[in-house]
Amino acid sequence: QVQVVESGGGLVQPGGSLRLSCTVSGTIFMSSSMGWYRQAPGKQRELVATITSAEITNYSDSVEGRFTISRGNAKNMVSLQMNSLNPEDTAVYYCNAHILSRDFWGQGTQVTVSS
Repeated sequence: QVQVVESGGGLVQPGGSLRLSCTVSGTIFMSSSMGWYRQAPGKQRELVATITSAEITNYSDSVEGRFTISRGNAKNMVSLQMNSLNPEDTAVYYCNAHILSRDFWGQGTQVTVSS
């Protein structure tokens, strides 16, 4: 059974940084892409950043230049370095792994940006 587990969320002051990590277990196949999405209260889930197995990245306009997505050395690991955080970044962040034409999601990790 494929499991996606996020870690690294928390409370940070405006202008601060956080690093999220995600690992996928339960499969021998490498994901063709992995990504981070977020959902703020009362809003739809939105794309934050994605990265393919060839390490081609894509960012939403709202995080471009502040966030960096990267794949880990181990198979099916991805991180999201978030800098210059602002209150509008407050949301539950979800990791996604696309494996053999299926999408797998983690349970989410809360990121709160507040003074």
